[in-house]
Amino acid sequence: MATAKLISQKAKAHAPSLSQATTAEKNNVLQAMAQQLKADADVLLQANQLDIANAKKNGLSDHLIDRLLLTKARIDAMATAIDHLIELPDPIGAVKEEIKRPNGLVIKEMVVPFGVVGMIYEARPNVTVDACTLAVKTGNAVVLRGSASALHSNKAIVRTLKKAFKNSPIHPDVIQLLEDTSKEEAANMMQLKSTIDVLIPRGGANLIQTVLQEATIPVIETGVGNCHVYVASSADPDMALDIVVNAKTQRPSVCNACETLLVEQSFAKAHLPALVERLSAKGVSLVGNKGACTLDPRIAQANEDDWSTEYLDLRLAIRVVADTNEAIAHINQYGTKHSEAIITESLAERDTFFATVDAACVYHNASTRFTDGFEFGFGAEIGISTQKLHARGPMGLKALTTSKYGIYGEGQVKE
Repeated sequence: MATAKLISQKAKAHAPSLSQATTAEKNNVLQAMAQQLKADADVLLQANQLDIANAKKNGLSDHLIDRLLLTKARIDAMATAIDHLIELPDPIGAVKEEIKRPNGLVIKEMVVPFGVVGMIYEARPNVTVDACTLAVKTGNAVVLRGSASALHSNKAIVRTLKKAFKNSPIHPDVIQLLEDTSKEEAANMMQLKSTIDVLIPRGGANLIQTVLQEATIPVIETGVGNCHVYVASSADPDMALDIVVNAKTQRPSVCNACETLLVEQSFAKAHLPALVERLSAKGVSLVGNKGACTLDPRIAQANEDDWSTEYLDLRLAIRVVADTNEAIAHINQYGTKHSEAIITESLAERDTFFATVDAACVYHNASTRFTDGFEFGFGAEIGISTQKLHARGPMGLKALTTSKYGIYGEGQVKE
């Protein structure tokens, strides 16, 4: 079985065939990828069922199995995302800024690929498609290390995607999958600074922290999603209930689902029981602070850990707060800088929330479930960055590029 060092060397060796490719050549590969995913759907579903069977045998929770599951609809959605990616402008080669100096030198800041991007991620085989297609569009080779739970799916997907290079000058080895899913080989991959230019972890808190602590390669930190919805006193009750139920239950196993609901006390007194009724009907178990428990006996007492937990399941923490300032303080203490929402009819409250909540994405009167590269019009995403340098929020094409300066002269020398 090939090591991380060997496959990263292959990726680097063939990266120029991609970084020097034209937009048309890259888009042709992407179009072939979309077609091949649909053509190989049955093969991909068979491989995925092996992973699902192993997951059930190993006792994985329902929410993790949902993240792992492929369906015909999800494969079609992957292909559709590629079609949208093809339509987006190619960022590579664009000039971000041009400066003409008094000595006649012309300096151009140009957009270029990183070179080789490494991805370490958990479950969700759709991430394999997102990472490969975004890498192709931005001219980057990619080295993938998925989790053992998705190995059959990832191997099948990579085999399918590599078929798309058949009639292309781009070498298929610009896509590499590390099939050895041991922790030792993952640790080796994190040290390959000479062959991998940037590393992106995508998964739970333990994975992300491990990569941040052990990697010698520059890391773009993606974030755990302890996301909040705050319902202010002026919120429209019907809108608020619809948004909260959607943010929690539409797909609870993903990072942009709501994990904590904050409710201003006057709104809670009038509408919390109705909200509990709707959430309970969806199978959501509820814990809360004293104020919430007092208003509805169906809410169990929360403990301190509940406020910082990313449940990824049908479980929600509810806190009744005095006002917007208390809600903001709670979010900034317990949030993970991912996605936070306020439901209010007050523009002043909205503006205060937007200005003072520390998060990559802040929402007014909308569900946090929209924090997604496809929903933002990026075609796809390689992760949600919660850091503040280089990239923040859903990372699409722009986040997988860097700058190079071209300096154009006519014989100028330094005096």
